[in-house]
Amino acid sequence: MQQGAEFDFIVVGAGSAGCVLANRLSASGRHSVLLLEAGGEDNDLWIHIPLGYGKHFSNPEVNWLYHSEADEKTGSRSIPQPRGKVLGGSSSINGLVYIRGQREDYDDWRDLGNAGWGYAEVLPYFRKSEDNQRGASEYHGVGGPLSVSDTADPHPLCDAFFAAAEACGYPLNPDFNGARQAGFGYNQVTQRRGRRCSAAVGYLRPARGRSNLSVATGAHATRILFSGRRATGVEYLRGGATQSARARGEVILAAGAFNSPQLLQLSGLGPASHLRAHGIPVIADLPGVGANLQDHYNGRLVFECAGTSTLNDVVGSPLRKLREGLRYLLLRRGYLTLGASTATGFVATEPGASRPDTQIGLVLYSTEKAGDTLHRFSGFTVLVRLLKPESRGTVLVKSADPLAAPAIRPNYLSTPRDCAVLVAGMKIAQRLAGAEPLRRYVARAHEPAQSITDDDAWLHYLRARGGISYHPVGTCRMGNDAGAVVDARLRVRGFGGLRVVDASIMPTLVSGNTNAPTIMIGEKGADLILEDAASSLAAS
Repeated sequence: MQQGAEFDFIVVGAGSAGCVLANRLSASGRHSVLLLEAGGEDNDLWIHIPLGYGKHFSNPEVNWLYHSEADEKTGSRSIPQPRGKVLGGSSSINGLVYIRGQREDYDDWRDLGNAGWGYAEVLPYFRKSEDNQRGASEYHGVGGPLSVSDTADPHPLCDAFFAAAEACGYPLNPDFNGARQAGFGYNQVTQRRGRRCSAAVGYLRPARGRSNLSVATGAHATRILFSGRRATGVEYLRGGATQSARARGEVILAAGAFNSPQLLQLSGLGPASHLRAHGIPVIADLPGVGANLQDHYNGRLVFECAGTSTLNDVVGSPLRKLREGLRYLLLRRGYLTLGASTATGFVATEPGASRPDTQIGLVLYSTEKAGDTLHRFSGFTVLVRLLKPESRGTVLVKSADPLAAPAIRPNYLSTPRDCAVLVAGMKIAQRLAGAEPLRRYVARAHEPAQSITDDDAWLHYLRARGGISYHPVGTCRMGNDAGAVVDARLRVRGFGGLRVVDASIMPTLVSGNTNAPTIMIGEKGADLILEDAASSLAAS
């Protein structure tokens, strides 16, 4: 690509939203688009296999055969790690679970002053993105780029999980993305015929042949270029050299909840005193840039399993690994097609509450911590997720060096309500595990090994052994108040030619996994951009 080349649109970040933007903005052929991605290509096999067993697992066809001397010494089994940033972002390495959240999540966004973001307005974009195995309906679409499928194989543990939920008074729900969210059922996953359907596969791959779309990988954006209060381009590092590209129309940040605010701050947009302290010239004092960080915090119960097998058993047996690999290759079925959590329940911890505040997932394997080696014993995990945290954190640059990671301070469990809700969710999960027929599959509790009944003890356990969902959002918050970073059309407030279109614009965290909502944001953002481009052309 020629140094200083001009494009109508420059999209920074080829993650879930960025791939959507690259496809939709280039689809008509009328607009030239440059997509910048700091990571590499997506041609490695592991990216396209589902394997949603955890955020850090890689190629299953390597995993099944992986064994080392270190495994013998530690008594654990290792699963190799993927190399990092890739086309498709988190959609290429996530747990595959397709959850949109509650209709009230989006109505809340609208009520916070974001016209056009209520549930009725965003539902068409969810439907537009989907190619759902269940067919078209009021809530689902077919023919879209993102394939959404039912879990290929039921499992006795999941069926026992549902029966235990009913015994505890919770309803079943065949579709969390339909008329209501509350209840228990199997998750749908983002895959097509047993293979992962990431945003790179569904959106970017079909667009790569377009002459008006340029994709630059290994291109690390370092700052946005401005002429006054208008963004005019992007400077980036590629192959050790500093390069730049010019935007005739807009610069669009789709770098995610950590990197989008970081790039704005590096470019002089952010909390002025903090930028000055790090030697960054201030263009605009925008204290909301990097504020409002939210993520889902989790607690978990780990059990040794009796009466059926789990992924632990498969990985622990060379014969079963081979059998499972062949099953996947020949039939596209089995453990290799499962998401990170196979079954889920959405519950309200307070009786009579109008909407769930906790997500309880069943995971068909067990580890000491997320992304770690699997236990040698047959095991499963019950994961408890706080859906609507009040706690807020920050993402702030630590220096003017664009290659230095920002300081991420999430402040999990920093409000009494967050603590109380998650503790209540853990008690519900414990009650489910003790109810028939799930109880008959529990050989013993592994973690916590001893029953906890005191709220303070639960909270201590959660702080010591809890984890996160890798669902960061909110750091370039959408709104119409002084603390908002973008307006309802996702334009950076006070600037022309600059938008943010990714999970960082969420005012509040959605009640569930964030990949489907991020793809929806990409779809809606693309329409907003094209509408404004058409209006500008008509006006000229």
